[in-house]
Amino acid sequence: MSTQPAVAAGLEPQGDGTPLLEATSLSVSFSVGSALAARLRHEPRVLHAVDGVDLRIERGEAVALVGESGSGKSTLARALAGLLTPGKGEIRLDGNVLPAHRSRADQRAVQMVFQDPYSSLNPRLTVGGVLHELLRVHHVVPRAQIPGYTRELLGLVGLGEDSVHALPRQFSGGQRQRVAIARALALRPELLIADEPVSALDVSVQATILNLLQDLRAQLGLTLLFISHNLAVVRHLCDRVAVMYLGRIVEVAPVEELFEAPRHPYTQGLLAAIPRMTFAADARGDGPAVRGDPPSPLRIPAGCRFRTRCPIAEQICAEHDPALLSPADAPAHSAACHFAFAAGVADWGQSVHDAGA
Repeated sequence: MSTQPAVAAGLEPQGDGTPLLEATSLSVSFSVGSALAARLRHEPRVLHAVDGVDLRIERGEAVALVGESGSGKSTLARALAGLLTPGKGEIRLDGNVLPAHRSRADQRAVQMVFQDPYSSLNPRLTVGGVLHELLRVHHVVPRAQIPGYTRELLGLVGLGEDSVHALPRQFSGGQRQRVAIARALALRPELLIADEPVSALDVSVQATILNLLQDLRAQLGLTLLFISHNLAVVRHLCDRVAVMYLGRIVEVAPVEELFEAPRHPYTQGLLAAIPRMTFAADARGDGPAVRGDPPSPLRIPAGCRFRTRCPIAEQICAEHDPALLSPADAPAHSAACHFAFAAGVADWGQSVHDAGA
């Protein structure tokens, strides 16, 4: 099966100039078990949560990072935000390498909204107290302007002035997430990382938070990294999608192109799992959803790490780990699969269906 000419991908510019944030060969690992057990086994057990990730985010764009639970999305987000120190690789902000211990200005530049809005807020402080403390410590505005700036922040996320004196437990889940977003925006970040911000909320509330993020992008020109395990929630919010599997990014593409023509069988399986209000088959739903459970990150398979669940895997998949590549005529779309851009498999849905039958 011959492939089109491919070039190294994952770091191609999606716009002009230097990207806002760029991660190169980023890896984050954790030791598992006790030091004594490691000595008895004569080797440490290491969990590779993020394993050689390249990611580029242009100023002003919204990038979605999607994948199953345990794929390494949150670990990558925390490393980008400076909450975890990578073991390998580097992170650049506006072309400058971020050190392991970031300056206060670098910390303000990348802010994060966490999945659970209640546990991320101090339950003993009022909303005004949370924002006042943050603004005072970081000297965002003069002390006399803090009350007015706090009211502006709350208004920006759709909360009234009476929210200043309320405690987090007095809010609903959606309102608490609005407070968390206001707290992140208080430092005027250049990049906002939203780590599954709607997964802990009721379905009826999720749309309001997604619409809020979309409105904030338009008003403030925010650059957004939106993390989710659900592809269905990113289509109307993001410009590009990066698909992550077992610590690696396996596909990157503009959002509509990814939905219309996914190139990696894992992405095809994720799209097939999206519920549809129709019984008619389409290109997305011909193939089966992803089967089985991902391997343990303590025992990553040799070669392609998706091959143990892939319906079209061949011998080359066990012998060679595919790089993230793009065809020469479509540099914006890259995939880490030996057959992603092969002749004769343009219709991934039908190919996956035939192979899995």
